[in-house]
Amino acid sequence: MAVKARLFDRQQRHDRFHQDAKKEGYAARSVYKLQEIDKKYRFIYRGARILDLGCYPGSWLQYCAKKNGNKPHTLVGVDRIDLAITIPHARIIVGDVMQLKAADLVSSETPAFDIVLSDMAPDTTGIRHVDQSRSELLFEQALQLATQTLAPQGCFVGKLFQGGGMNSLIAHVKSHFNSINIIKPKSSRTKSIEQYIVAQGFHQSP
Repeated sequence: MAVKARLFDRQQRHDRFHQDAKKEGYAARSVYKLQEIDKKYRFIYRGARILDLGCYPGSWLQYCAKKNGNKPHTLVGVDRIDLAITIPHARIIVGDVMQLKAADLVSSETPAFDIVLSDMAPDTTGIRHVDQSRSELLFEQALQLATQTLAPQGCFVGKLFQGGGMNSLIAHVKSHFNSINIIKPKSSRTKSIEQYIVAQGFHQSP
């Protein structure tokens, strides 16, 4: 069984999405998750100011750069690991998202964002409830930064592992956005418990 499991994991790592990403010059197969979400909900547009939390290895920023026209002062990425690729006009902040404040993200050139993305996932332990709890903390931090940096009617897309705290977090999202959708992209791993919360129409909660 262990040999079969390793073989399955190897096949998953080198599936068609992995191969397509290599052919198209993307840093990772995860780009197709964002592509599918964007095609369905149409939130990335030319000139959009975008914050990407947990941006390593950079495929989501690559996709955003193509969609928003590579405009100066529109892309900001954050991760604990610096990118090995160069994305024109993107400002990369190397640091722990859990330690960041809104003032670290905005600037005079980019005083607010139209879109905040978070593909952050915890270092997994294999213990489901522990991984879920860690995912919820990351999602909560991403949501907090989104509500502090988004422009009115902005969009937030965040990854969240399915778990006991999911409903309360979604309720929190609903208090800030007009429209909420939940999607698991086709390019997500078969065994993955990840879901993406797509929140559009940002407003301050009453």
